[in-house]
Amino acid sequence: DPGLVLALDHAPGGHCDGVAFRVEPGQEAATLDALRERELISSAYLEQTLPVVLRDGREVQTVAYVVDAGHVQYCGGLPLPEQARIIARAHGGRGPNRDYLFATASHLAELGIEDAELSWLAAEVRGL
Repeated sequence: DPGLVLALDHAPGGHCDGVAFRVEPGQEAATLDALRERELISSAYLEQTLPVVLRDGREVQTVAYVVDAGHVQYCGGLPLPEQARIIARAHGGRGPNRDYLFATASHLAELGIEDAELSWLAAEVRGL
């Protein structure tokens, strides 16, 4: 069964807590090439330059990959219980969809980033 991926959805008024990576000077082109190879394997994501506010208050422009809300695979707005049912049973080329969810939730927790919906999903999938 096909699963779900976790993606940035650039909705008006929304925000995302995360990690911004500084690229070593001279490595910009190689880094962008690697990111594009990884993130743009399908047309489901768009490369966007977006403003980010760092912890120290500075605003910088960053490259981000956000889901294309017009793409046929986009399923934003899918109720969380349905997302949990899909993730609990799905398995892809890289393994069980649940493992991807759990790894993402664990990594966010390690970074001190709380995402209530993701935490709910992880707990719900564990219970299914």
